[in-house]
Amino acid sequence: MSEIWNKMKKWKGFRSLKVRIFFIIVLGGLIPCVILHFGILGRYMDNALTVRTNEVQTQVRIIADHLITYNYLLDNKNDVVNAELAQLSNLYDGRVLIIDSNLRIIKDTYGISEGKTIIYEEIINCMKGGGATNLLRGNSYIEIAVPIEEKTKDSSRIVGVMLTSVSCDSINTSYAYIENRAFLIEILAMVVVFGLAFFLSRHILSPFEKITEEINEVKSGFTDEDIKVTEYIETERIGDAFNQMMGRMRVLDESRQEFVSNVSHELKTPLASMKVLADSLLSQEDVPAELYREFMTDITTEIDRENKIITDLLSLVKMTRTSADMNVETMDINSILELMLKRLGPIAARANVKLIFESRRQVNAEVDEVKLTLALSNLVENAIKYNIDGGWVKVLLDADHQYFSVEVSDSGIGIPQEAIEHIYERFYRVDKSHSKEIGGTGLGLAITRSAILMHRGSINVTSEEGVGTIFKVKIPITYIAS
Repeated sequence: MSEIWNKMKKWKGFRSLKVRIFFIIVLGGLIPCVILHFGILGRYMDNALTVRTNEVQTQVRIIADHLITYNYLLDNKNDVVNAELAQLSNLYDGRVLIIDSNLRIIKDTYGISEGKTIIYEEIINCMKGGGATNLLRGNSYIEIAVPIEEKTKDSSRIVGVMLTSVSCDSINTSYAYIENRAFLIEILAMVVVFGLAFFLSRHILSPFEKITEEINEVKSGFTDEDIKVTEYIETERIGDAFNQMMGRMRVLDESRQEFVSNVSHELKTPLASMKVLADSLLSQEDVPAELYREFMTDITTEIDRENKIITDLLSLVKMTRTSADMNVETMDINSILELMLKRLGPIAARANVKLIFESRRQVNAEVDEVKLTLALSNLVENAIKYNIDGGWVKVLLDADHQYFSVEVSDSGIGIPQEAIEHIYERFYRVDKSHSKEIGGTGLGLAITRSAILMHRGSINVTSEEGVGTIFKVKIPITYIAS
């Protein structure tokens, strides 16, 4: 059976859910039919034979008592007993033999074996006191051997055996009749089961076919409406999941278009500025050295700005790759932060901002030093840029048995609440009016978030305008590979 099932699973058509449901329903309908066929008919045959045997045995015992009463073994001419024997033989279409203690047949209802000696195992066992025996000869007839006992007040002795053969033709005829009717009913049941299986397999799967058609329409671009197939909870869940996926894809597509637009704008702006400056120089003759130097300085600034945008874009692309690009080693986080703040010290000094580093414990963790330094440098550099004159930036390092945390807080201008959910978007700037004055590309926090996520960490921000901002980064001490 398992071999048949394995062959069916390899059949290409059996991969269809409709075919599987059809087979399950068919098997579910036919198996009970087979069980009923062999169970009920087999049980009928056994019961019919048992009832016939018990019935005949009762009649035989009664007649056996009459044989003693009428002393039939000595005189087999008794009309009453002969009538009973003939009636028993005719009623059950059988044969009755009366055998004395010398194994001689004194009566045969067929009239062909009287006076003969019979050597028969069951008869000898009965003579020895083995009791009555019942034998089924195939499905043709039943043999019943009953001892003839002569009973006295104190004892009893076996003086003969009554051997009765009963035909099973009537039972077999009834069985064949019932079997034919059962066969017709089974054929009818098979037709009903196949029809029901065909109908149910189509009906059950019609919602899935509907949802497939709607998905194909969306895929082909004929519609962008949400899929709604509510016949089953399963199809409703599939539709909801597909709608959410399509919604996410639309958001990603819009984000991609906006990103391309922003990249084009950001790259085009410095080029436009350089072209204006260059055209101004070309349109004038005998340009003073001071003006020439001023214009060239502005062109150099725009080139630096263009280079920074490209560098940040390349960094962002690297951050969106898989974790296979992670160069993870066990590093001293305290040393990384101290070195980073040392490099940012001159920038803070020019902005008149004080850098503070506080470490609550020594921390060693498995990190990518380059990516982590880039992420935290962006946070600290932003805290310096968007600070007030004479302000401060504090970096706090802490850890527990699973994670280490880096908290970057400042006394800066803060972030409006409506802007907090957008700060990790590419090219997003909170204060667009001062963006060129402050500098930056609007990619720093996007890079920071990507780098932290690559470490399987998290980043959270709280801010209040005019008070300051706190970024809290939490990263596992042991790197969790994907």
